[in-house]
Amino acid sequence: MRALVTGAGGFVGRHLVRHLTEAGDEVVTTDPAHGGADITDPAAIAAEVAAAGPEVVYHLAGWADVGGSWAHPVEAFRANAEGTLNVLSACQAAGVQRVVAVSSADVYGKVRPEELPLTEDSPLRPASPYAASKVAADYLGLQAWLGHGLPVMRVRAFNHLGPGQADKFLASALASRIAGAERDGRQVLSIGDLSPRRDFTDVRDVVRAYRLLAERGEPGEAYNVCSGTDLAVQQVADVLLGLSEATLRLETDPDLLRPVEIPVLRGSHAKLTAATGWEPEIAIEDTLAELLADWRTRLTA
Repeated sequence: MRALVTGAGGFVGRHLVRHLTEAGDEVVTTDPAHGGADITDPAAIAAEVAAAGPEVVYHLAGWADVGGSWAHPVEAFRANAEGTLNVLSACQAAGVQRVVAVSSADVYGKVRPEELPLTEDSPLRPASPYAASKVAADYLGLQAWLGHGLPVMRVRAFNHLGPGQADKFLASALASRIAGAERDGRQVLSIGDLSPRRDFTDVRDVVRAYRLLAERGEPGEAYNVCSGTDLAVQQVADVLLGLSEATLRLETDPDLLRPVEIPVLRGSHAKLTAATGWEPEIAIEDTLAELLADWRTRLTA
């Protein structure tokens, strides 16, 4: 397949490009950080999609910082909602055959324990500006299919992690602080709220799901990409601390606490598995070990 990846320079984008290339696809990339079109510029992204002539578009570009969206809600909404609208319009004009539009499990928002695991039919209750922008993006994908016949597969990705991830995300932030403490000889590790429980998947399993959905997904449908297991942030911290070469004391930093925290998210990937045969393959312990090793290398460099 000839594929175009938006947001190709990001954490997931880099892993997806590598996976698609290894699978034999012809890959075209775009990312404003590397000279590509800004998705909030409709003319620029339309020209780029038309010039690429892809069969499938993987739309990953957008605002990814949940915590930062509280301070910058307009920017988050423009990037995720307006940007997605521009990409979908460009795909429609260029006659793209398949679109994998990546949203987030944050669209489910505040859930009660009895509502778990979350399925694609669970109600959407966005609790942050980021989540609201992702709900808009998700439904723009549905509207593109129902209103224009553009074959869009909507992805609701739960927490994913792996080598190369920025330290704005909780597991990677913990790994970076542990690696920094090891390097600097510090004994205190600043942390946020350790009580939330999240459904973590290795990014390499995630991008494998994206390609399978491009091949076998049903247009207009939403698909959870998740492990089906939730872990407390405390458990993630314990694994990383167990891998550490230092003896560290955890200390809560009020600046690392979010205005609203979702207690637990756990999804079901039954619909994705039924459609594609996908199952998560990489153990969380292996992912965390690689993540910590990656941060040690980055900080040393």
